This record gives sequence, C-alpha cells and structure tokens, in this order.
Amino acid sequence: MMRRALSVVLLALACLLVPLGTLSVWAKYEIGDSDRYVATMAPLASEPAVRGAVADAVTNAIVPQLDAGPLRPAVETFVHAAVKSFTGTDSFRGAWDTANRAAHDAVQQAVDDGTDGPVTLDLAPVTARVKQQLLDDGVPFADRIPVTHTTITVMSARDLDRLRQVLWRLQQAGLWPPFAALASGAAGLALARHRRPALTLTALGAALASAALLLALATSRSLTLDNLPSDVDRSAAGAAYDALTAPMRSTSWAIAGAALAVAACAWLSGRFRGAVHVHPPAPPEMRTEPAGASIPVNPGGRNE
Repeated sequence: MMRRALSVVLLALACLLVPLGTLSVWAKYEIGDSDRYVATMAPLASEPAVRGAVADAVTNAIVPQLDAGPLRPAVETFVHAAVKSFTGTDSFRGAWDTANRAAHDAVQQAVDDGTDGPVTLDLAPVTARVKQQLLDDGVPFADRIPVTHTTITVMSARDLDRLRQVLWRLQQAGLWPPFAALASGAAGLALARHRRPALTLTALGAALASAALLLALATSRSLTLDNLPSDVDRSAAGAAYDALTAPMRSTSWAIAGAALAVAACAWLSGRFRGAVHVHPPAPPEMRTEPAGASIPVNPGGRNE
C-alpha cells in the first residue's frame, strides 16, 4: 500500500513539474540570454503594428519641437511618412536590435540587482536617421529636429517589480525542474505495480499540465492587453507578447503532443498484448472405443 501511494505521489509530482520546467528553461535560456532575446524580438521590426507605433512615437516627439506654425499639419504628415518609410529599411532593423538589447540589459539588471524604474526602448537612433534623411531630401525645418531620447515603455516600474522576483527564481531553477520531472516520473513508474496503465495516466497528466500552461498564457495575454495604458498600442503590445512567449508555447505544444503519443502507444500495446494472451477454447476430446468392445461379426457367421 505504501509503495502504491509513493508511486502515485511521484507520478503526480512529475506531471506538475512539466509546466514549471517549461517556464524555468524559458526564463533562463530565452529571457536570460541577450542574444536569444534580441533574435526573438527581431522579427517585430517587420510587424506593421510595431512600425506604426514607432512612427507615431517619433513623430509625436519631433513635430512639437519644430515650431512650424500653420504648416504643422503638413509637416506632421510628411515626418510621419518619412519615419514610416524608414522603419522598412535595414538601418531601422539594426537600430531596433540595438534598442532591444539595451532594454534586455535593463530587465536583466533589474532581475539581478533589484533596480527600480520602467523598462523603455530608446528611439533616439531612429530619430537621428530620420533627421538625416529629411536633410538629404531638402525638407524645410529638418535642421531644427532635436535628437532627443524618445522612448517607448516596454514595462512599467510596477510590472517590473512584480515580475522581477518570479523571473529571478525561475532563472535560478534553470534545468532542475525538467530533470526533477524526469527523475520523479522514472521513480514513480519503477514503483508502480501496473506500469503500463501508470505510464498511460502519467503521459495524459503531462499533456494536461502543458495544456494548462497554454491556457494560462492565453489568459495572461488577454489580461495584459486589457490593462494597458490608453497611449500604448494594443496591436504592437500583442505582437511583442506573442514573440516573447512563442518559445514557451512551442515547447508546451511539443510536450503535449509527445505525451499523447506515448499514452496512445502504451494503451494500444496493452490492448494488443491482452489480445495475444487470450487462450483459444480447448479442442473437443477425442472419442475412444470403450474398453473390451467386441469386434462386430458378419451376419454370414464368419469374420472378415
């Protein structure tokens, strides 16, 4: 009885550690690694919502500084078009990567050292490039454009404070949760008396745990976007959230698929093995002549 209870506890623990392992690996090797973080965020430079948000932020920072008077609407339209055009160039993608690397370093420093303050993307390199482009095109007032540190807030100070301790613990855990899940599952199966059903149920539990993490990520996305300040572009924020969580979602889907495949194989092998071991009915007994039976005699009075 004790052996069975211990097996159940170990197998349940293995299932619970599956989503925790996914989170810890993501925090350490995706969020904690600067190069991987930048590579994850790089495709956002081509997202229309992100390009629009950058164009709006830079335009709103530049135009009030120009003192264009009655020409302001025309200048604003021209500047916005110029910035939007610039966001489609390789130079913008390079500036985007540089800004994201700086933002990542700020987040990681906050996680490691407890630094306070919001995390922002500095768009000053974008402003400088746009100014040079407008000067080359001979646009009036272009020489008045100040290259200030125009920023887009990635994470507020309050959100960073909540996230910091969670990220720190997950990064410290690293690979321990997935290894612990494997060890716990192996030990639980070794103690199980009926290993095939135990394997089937454990695999189903791992798939269910991964599905729960996927559901939690979807719910978190909805709540995050609903609580954004009014001046933050929801489409751009949604694209950033999707990019950040894409590795975690891919891992969860892969684990769920593999676990369901293992469960199906274990169940089918049990069915097949049971069918093979069904014994056929015993053949009917051979009929034998009763002992001492006489040999039939021909009616003619002599034996043949």
